[in-house]
Formats: sequence, structure tokens, C-alpha cells
Amino acid sequence: MMRRRSLLAAPLLAAPAFAQSWRPAGPVRVIVPVAPGGTTDIIGRLVAQHLQTLWGGPVVVENRPGAGGTIGSAEMARARPDGLTLLSGNIGSQAIAYSLFRNLPYTMAQQTPIIGTIRGPNVLVCNNDVPARNLAEFIAWLRGQRGRAAFGSTGVGQSTHLTPVWMLQLLGVEAVHVPFRGSAPMQTDLLAGNVKFAIDNLTGIIELVRSGRVRALAVTSAGRSPQLPDIPAMREAGGELANFDVNTWFGIFAPPGLPEPALRGINADIRAMLEMPATQARFAELGGVAFPNTPEEFAGFVRDEARRWGEVIRREGLQLDAL
Repeated sequence: MMRRRSLLAAPLLAAPAFAQSWRPAGPVRVIVPVAPGGTTDIIGRLVAQHLQTLWGGPVVVENRPGAGGTIGSAEMARARPDGLTLLSGNIGSQAIAYSLFRNLPYTMAQQTPIIGTIRGPNVLVCNNDVPARNLAEFIAWLRGQRGRAAFGSTGVGQSTHLTPVWMLQLLGVEAVHVPFRGSAPMQTDLLAGNVKFAIDNLTGIIELVRSGRVRALAVTSAGRSPQLPDIPAMREAGGELANFDVNTWFGIFAPPGLPEPALRGINADIRAMLEMPATQARFAELGGVAFPNTPEEFAGFVRDEARRWGEVIRREGLQLDAL
């Protein structure tokens, strides 16, 4: 998970006064389907703060954590499509969940993608005892382990689990998955050598990389990360990994049937926030970049992500109960 740091200590710079034809008819709530403190929550609060300033009325964040983000997402899906209920969503509950959970209480048709907000890469890291100094050596080492190497994740079905699963599928090798309740306990076991490698969110583990306590071998995005410019993208290895491209992403969603004026107006107002230098500076601290798009572009992106991860999940034979 991306790092919180002190991003809520000071407000965003005042947004320009954009004249939009749509404004909410009452107080707005932004549902955050996870506990306070993570990136989904941070983005939800930044968006709420911006919209409240711009709209001149209350925009309140409500945390509804549980079941991998599906409880809050289901609440959003049942709300009236009047622009008064938004969701700060993410790759897990808005794309991966549709294939991961067998009894999901909402469908993809029950969410209206409005706009992406931020995205950023994960990074492949290994314990310093692993005798690999680059990705090619790591792949050779992994093949030589014959399925015995253990990797950690922040939980079953999370992007930190499915990203290495996809890598392993493409390479045609196996490894032992060890899930943890978050990045911190996973990192503890990675440092201890109880798990040998992981693909974690970049900013969640970058301090261990910079201090030399773990070794970064590749980032999962299509290009290199400005935070680790000397670390190659995984697809630079070519071969089976030539098309590898994974980013953790976040965005704003609404219930199905959101009227067109509300959809366009909210998209434009949040896009204005994403274009502000202060927003982009804060996103850089989070280890990501702004992810603005039209509603159509974002909807297509979400569909593609759900399709991709659905294929990975089906090949792995992974299914969980949502509740």
C-alpha cells in the first residue's frame, strides 16, 4: 500500500473557479471501502476536500471497510444515482473482485466509472541472501528452486499476490505463496528470509530498497519509475515478460444510472484537481502519478483490468467467499 506520510496536514491549493452546469442538490458522501490510512482513503479525502471547496457544500468521507472493499462497494451500488454518493475505489474491489469472489453482492454493471485518480507500479524485491543481482539471474534462480521458493504478499487476491502469480504463470514456474495481513508483517518475514521475494507497492517498501536491506530487481510498470530510475521495468527482460505491465490504480465511481450532466461535471471537477501542481507533487510523494481520463476511457480501462485479472485468477483456480 502506498505510504501515507503527512499528506493531509495541509490543504490542497485552492482550485480555480470552473463554471460547471452541474452541482449536487445536497450533501455528498464519498464512501471509502477500506479502513482509514491507506491510499484509497487518502485519495477519497483529497477528492472530498477539493469538491467541498469547489462546490461550496459539505462533502463527507465515510469509511466502510471489510471483505476486501466489497462491503463499501456494495453500499455504493445500492445508492441512488443522484451524484450525492461517490466511491473512492481501487483495482481490488473495482476490477479483481469480479472474478475473485464467488458471491459478490454487486456486479460491474452496478458501478459507474467516473475518472481515474492515481496509479503507480509495484516492485519485485528479494531478500539479500538470494544470489541474484538482476532480473535474469533471479529468473534462473527461481527456476532452480523447483517450486520451493516462498514469496510473500499483503493478502490473498491482492495485487501483491496476483502480480507475482501472473509473473510465475508467464515464466512457467511455481513458488510457495505466503499471505500476510498487510505490508509491514510481510516485510518483517522478507528481511528474516522466511520468504525470499515479494512484489510490493513501490512506496511501501522503497525505504528498505534505499537502505539496502532488500534488493530491488524490477518494477512492474511498462517503463522505469522516477523513484528508482536504475531499476529496469520487468518487461525489459523480454521473452515471456515482454508485455508485462502492472500498476496499482485508484479512481472515483458512482452508482449505476448516474445522469450524464453529473457524470461530466464530476469528471471535469476532479480532473481540475488532478491537473493542479500541488496534487501532482503529493501524488509523487505517494509514489504514483495522476491518472486523469474521460468516463469512457476509464470505463474501458476498468473492463480491461477485470478481464486481465479474471484470466490470471481462473488459471490459478482461485476463488473466495466475499462475506
